[in-house]
Amino acid sequence: MNKILLLIGCLLTSLTFAQTTQKHPKTSGKDWKPLFAADLSDAGFPKGIWSVENGVLTATEDIPIWTKKTYKNFILDLEFKTASGTNSGVFVYCSDTANFIPNSVEIQIADDYSEQWSKAPASWQCAAFFGHKPAVRPKVVKPAGEWNRYTITCRGKHITVLLNGQLVNEIDMSQWTSGKTNPDGSAIPNWLSKPWATLPNEGNVGFQGKHAGAPIYFRNMKIKELK
Repeated sequence: MNKILLLIGCLLTSLTFAQTTQKHPKTSGKDWKPLFAADLSDAGFPKGIWSVENGVLTATEDIPIWTKKTYKNFILDLEFKTASGTNSGVFVYCSDTANFIPNSVEIQIADDYSEQWSKAPASWQCAAFFGHKPAVRPKVVKPAGEWNRYTITCRGKHITVLLNGQLVNEIDMSQWTSGKTNPDGSAIPNWLSKPWATLPNEGNVGFQGKHAGAPIYFRNMKIKELK
């Protein structure tokens, strides 16, 4: 009996892994566009903060960079690399770039292996919907200095996050009707005061800059709009 239960457990584990392991999209098709122009002429940020060198985007200060265009239903594909202690993020559906913190959805980027962030709440670690929903699998992000790949798909209130070939998070924003507590009863940071159910399903896309003194690097950022 124990052997049968063990076999069933292994099969269920394999099935779960198969369901959550996916391929990142091929972004060479005509429907895929660069998120930013090579010279960042179509991006919004204070002069001198963000720069691109050899195809790698990075910032010198903790100030976000934004698309000037807004996006509704889309797939965002990119690579990122952390440094020791990095805490950054990808913002979607931002309806107010001047007051972006409560007016956007952040998919967290963090060096989960650092002393600081490895001890942080699960909803502050990499691939979490920051402050709202932890990733279903911890430490899928690679150690600092290695490139990772994100594919973030936004369709209305539904957002999925693929990290390094694994489906690590998904959310239905309509379930987040409170600005104080998550559906599971856990507390939402008080600076994220707007219920995500009330946020618009269209907005600017952005990246957080050099936060908490540690840099972040991005490359191969492409977006595909969906109907």
